Amino acid sequence: MNNRRIVNVASVPKRSPFRYPGGKTWLVPQIRKWMHSLGFRAELFVEPFVGGGIVSLTVAFEGFAEHVIITELDTDISAVWKAITGPNYQKLSDRICRFDVTKENVQRELSKTSTQIDDVAFRTILKNRMFHGGILAPGASLIKHGENGKGLLSRWYPKTLADRINAIGRIRKRFTVIEGDGITQIRKHYQSRKAVFFIDPPYTADGKKAGKRLYRHNELDHMDLFDAAREIQGDFLMTYDDAQGIRELARTRGFDTETVAMKNTHHAKMTELLIGNDLGWARVPEGYYVQQEFAFD
Repeated sequence: MNNRRIVNVASVPKRSPFRYPGGKTWLVPQIRKWMHSLGFRAELFVEPFVGGGIVSLTVAFEGFAEHVIITELDTDISAVWKAITGPNYQKLSDRICRFDVTKENVQRELSKTSTQIDDVAFRTILKNRMFHGGILAPGASLIKHGENGKGLLSRWYPKTLADRINAIGRIRKRFTVIEGDGITQIRKHYQSRKAVFFIDPPYTADGKKAGKRLYRHNELDHMDLFDAAREIQGDFLMTYDDAQGIRELARTRGFDTETVAMKNTHHAKMTELLIGNDLGWARVPEGYYVQQEFAFD
């Protein structure tokens, strides 16, 4: 493993409305280095498995691409992104601010079955905040004690959520949200030399990710994904658990690999495997690139 500085996730701007298992907040400094290394401003940034979306949000807020396409197969998660990037995004943020968090109110809201985008989005955010670990997969349950024993209310930060949603809403025209298959989106845009892809599949590979417990859609043809990545004419960055089977898939397709270190919110040191065409930028000492800053309106 390399000896570069470990990133603490608490040091990175929080922009996503989600608490997301497998989220990539810790990778943001590396994303900035990668985008700076390209030598051009991407016309299109494609994230085929968006999840919590911190990478796409970073790219959009900090101006690394002209447009961002985010794809999500999970209908609940895609509903949140559709609502946030739609013209009525403030309806969602206002609803969050008005909601009175009690166990009874939460259970009543989660029992509703409306399929309207705004309703599904609100229920999804509620589940994401109130379920153990933010897990949205079937079988997840409400927390009992919360932070510092304060119950459900301890996980509900309405102003913070509203601020994040409104900030995204103000730049919503930079996004296109697709509810569908990620590999299909890769193959739709692979021919563009100024399209850039961030590929972070939330699926089990070599049995090392708890995919079935964490995600509703947890099966993927990894060989097909790697074959699709090999067709990309622009650039891509892929992240996986550091597993031998994944290294072999990368090696047989001529991809470069590099491990990156991080600390999770519990300060445990962890590593993940980066995969790309040329990861020379990832081996440059920290501080070589000047990071852009974004000022909210």
